[in-house]
Amino acid sequence: MIQVTPQMRVLVAVEPVDFRRGIDGLAAQCRQALKADPFSGALFVFRNRSGTAIKALVYDGQGFWLCHKRLSIGRFRWWPRRGEEAAAALHAHELQVLLSAGDPTATGAAPMWRRLAAAG
Repeated sequence: MIQVTPQMRVLVAVEPVDFRRGIDGLAAQCRQALKADPFSGALFVFRNRSGTAIKALVYDGQGFWLCHKRLSIGRFRWWPRRGEEAAAALHAHELQVLLSAGDPTATGAAPMWRRLAAAG
């Protein structure tokens, strides 16, 4: 079972990928295009060209999980824009919004907790 924790690193690939790729092909995409280690425990999210499906790849210490979600109607409304970076980072709660075909940047969630410096 995949458990997405608040501490988990989530990387969303900006460019679409060929969905004929399986675990090995997407792991290679992590290494080559995203410059990330697929064995790191991070969750990697990819989309198809039409924006109607996403795949999530994660290594749990024993093996890889590959999940595929295809929308029956519509497209994923939000996806990171093309820029200098090949991947965009999301928080776990933003991933849940993305998986529901929503816009994770419009959640209005409270900012992530940060340790306060001691006075004095």
